[in-house]
Amino acid sequence: MKTLIMEFLRYAVVGGVAFCVDFGVLVGAQELLFDGYPWGLYAATATGFIAGLVANYILSLIFVFTQPKDRGKGRSVGAFLVFGMIGALGLLFTELGMWVGVEWLCWNYMIVKVLVTGAVLVWNYLGRKILIFR
Repeated sequence: MKTLIMEFLRYAVVGGVAFCVDFGVLVGAQELLFDGYPWGLYAATATGFIAGLVANYILSLIFVFTQPKDRGKGRSVGAFLVFGMIGALGLLFTELGMWVGVEWLCWNYMIVKVLVTGAVLVWNYLGRKILIFR
């Protein structure tokens, strides 16, 4: 159990770094590229999410799933596809959360992104742990 808790804590740190990448790209894309387009926030959200996903994948292989039984599991094409599919569902949840928060609740997109990311962090960890690194 202690190993699992430490692994989740490492995942949370990696997730924090990936979130910084995601959030930075989201804000940059929204403010510099997509501002003024009706779909701009959602394109910026997807752009940031993909950048964060790539950072998360690389850092997860290096720092999180480091048990000897896990070392080869995440480095296959199939594992990356599953990692990406879990991420795609996370992106869907993120886009839905952004839509509800921004369009329905009229909250600032940056605040909504922070809130939505917490829920998606748990989804991503559990999905990857169960489907790739069992």
